[in-house]
Amino acid sequence: MSQVLSLWQKCRSIPVVGTRVFSIAFGQKAPYFASIRPRFTVIEPDHAELVIPDRRRVHNHLGTVHAIALCNGLEAAMGALAEATIPSTKRWIPKGMTVSYTAKAVGDITCIAETDAEQWTSSDPDLPVRVRGVMADGTVVIEGVINLWVTQKSAAFAG
Repeated sequence: MSQVLSLWQKCRSIPVVGTRVFSIAFGQKAPYFASIRPRFTVIEPDHAELVIPDRRRVHNHLGTVHAIALCNGLEAAMGALAEATIPSTKRWIPKGMTVSYTAKAVGDITCIAETDAEQWTSSDPDLPVRVRGVMADGTVVIEGVINLWVTQKSAAFAG
């Protein structure tokens, strides 16, 4: 089991504050994630979800959630999914993101990342992660793909 998944499971078992502690720690690992104050709600192999809380700091000049804040949320969800899913013999790095903004984003936004188990065992190093952001009423405000480059770890870094 990955360190991220193990830590998530331990933190999640602590009532009230556990998931918040995990979310803060995750934001410190990659400081630009902290700017959106992600609140992770689900981390499991092939699936991760987090909420970007609605606050002025993530708004654009229109008063809606800024496109880059949405992309940060999608990337954070993808990163948690990748860490929770990838076999211990492999490593990953993002190589691109393609998104479409499908509606104005207002309120809290749930960012979702998903893969299929067989993607991680393929010999193809290109791994597309499906991502989307959804408002509380179910409206999809952003959707797309984050492409990962997944390769075998060298012997020096395996284990």
